[in-house]
Amino acid sequence: MKSSSRVKPAPDHLLRLLDAYRARIEAARVYDVAVITPLEEAAKLSQRLGNRVLLKREDTQPVYSFKLRGAYNKIAQLDNAECARGVITASAGNHAQGVALAARRRGLTAWIVMPRTTPSLKVEAVRALGGKAILHGDTYDEAYEHAQVLAAEKGMTMIHPYDDADVIAGQGTIGRELLEQCGHLDAVFVPVGGGGLLAGVAAWIKAVRPGTKVIAVEPEDSNCFEAAMRAGRRVVLPQVGLFADGVAVKQIGEENFRVARHLVDGCVLVSVDEICAATRDAFYENRSLPEPAGALALAGLKRWVHEHGVRGQTLAAIVSGANLNFDRLRHIAERAELGDEAEMLLAVTIPEQPGSFKRFLRQIGRRVITEFNYRYASPRAAHVFVGIKLTDGPEQRQIVLEALRDGGYEVVDMSANEMAKVHVRFMVGGRCPGLPDERLFRFEFPERPGAALDFLNAIGSRWNISLFHYRNHGAAYGRVLCGLQVPKKELAECRRTLDALGYEYAEETDNPAYRLFLGTD
Repeated sequence: MKSSSRVKPAPDHLLRLLDAYRARIEAARVYDVAVITPLEEAAKLSQRLGNRVLLKREDTQPVYSFKLRGAYNKIAQLDNAECARGVITASAGNHAQGVALAARRRGLTAWIVMPRTTPSLKVEAVRALGGKAILHGDTYDEAYEHAQVLAAEKGMTMIHPYDDADVIAGQGTIGRELLEQCGHLDAVFVPVGGGGLLAGVAAWIKAVRPGTKVIAVEPEDSNCFEAAMRAGRRVVLPQVGLFADGVAVKQIGEENFRVARHLVDGCVLVSVDEICAATRDAFYENRSLPEPAGALALAGLKRWVHEHGVRGQTLAAIVSGANLNFDRLRHIAERAELGDEAEMLLAVTIPEQPGSFKRFLRQIGRRVITEFNYRYASPRAAHVFVGIKLTDGPEQRQIVLEALRDGGYEVVDMSANEMAKVHVRFMVGGRCPGLPDERLFRFEFPERPGAALDFLNAIGSRWNISLFHYRNHGAAYGRVLCGLQVPKKELAECRRTLDALGYEYAEETDNPAYRLFLGTD
């Protein structure tokens, strides 16, 4: 997957593939509904990163996402009989709006099956565009299965979100615009979910300007393309992270992988915090607010520059969408500083005696403190959860840690501890000494009525709930921290019960954040 400085001649089968997709993209009918989106220079980021950074603003499309291109190009190819029967798709948001608008433009009936967890913003947008929104299941996979059943029953044409050559060609028009708008381009960074955008952009760029690198960007916990590249075949991820819900796909599309696997020069995986930092960067550049999947490529560009020491190049990131639930802004803002390593979160044990609080602050020095949580732990010690802004750059992290440890403090860096960042920072002070057999679990509950009740019904009265913390992050899934009193001999049965419930979960009993701030010792 690594590229070389010299472009090697493509084998015959790859040339045939590129020629076929170049012809499809040239013939793509997208501009009946889509617009040619601007390619904007990100001046602040360019200066900070030492490269010319360009943002391809697909968030400025009529439905605030690139998905309109592929959906319309597919629908534009339908014959009269297919049009008469109407179209159907499954989507949690952006593709749904693209299909609804494309169908309205052609005067077709459009049914959109959406998970019940879909934010109301996106459901209402589909209905406003004339689509019939059908809410079914808690996940995209459940919605897609139901859409297939309805398609067979009604004879409607399925418009797949990504695994279709016409959809891929529609998305490929972005690559064509990029090269027409930019005289020289060293690399383009493309967000990846099912792979329609990646396959289309890569096909055009490698057909027209093969020296330009194409870099795929995925979340660390939703890396279906990177996993397929490592395996040499498509794989199904056992689970996917849901923060960047627009790319939360367990398996790359079949046609998408066939096209992209030979054309992509590298993959970058980024964290939730890095995506949040990229969202903030986009806002500072042009006051845009991309959704997490929309900021994904920019996060990958930043990581690529830092990892490879790239300087003086022209780099473009596709800002793929801006259908952002307003409720998510709070969570994004909380995590953005951590994404650029501009903030660190520490758990520090200090003596429980007069004057120790003041001595601790003196040891930190005149640094910007972003949050401070203090809790008595025992007659001998107290625990502090503190956030410190690293105004002089990430290298300051080690200086702070060494200064505290030299001062005799026990310090645990919580900056990468997901449980601490999502839950514990809001729960400091919740210790319950002497509580027997407590086990701690972190869950992702679907954001729908009855999700918590389903959980309680599954648990029943067998194990006492000793802790429960939930915060709404404006996403399709809520994050829950739950303590259960489970005797050791019943632990296996408890895990089987949780597995059968079907909610994603992880045990956190050994997490140091639990031991320091919430534990029973």
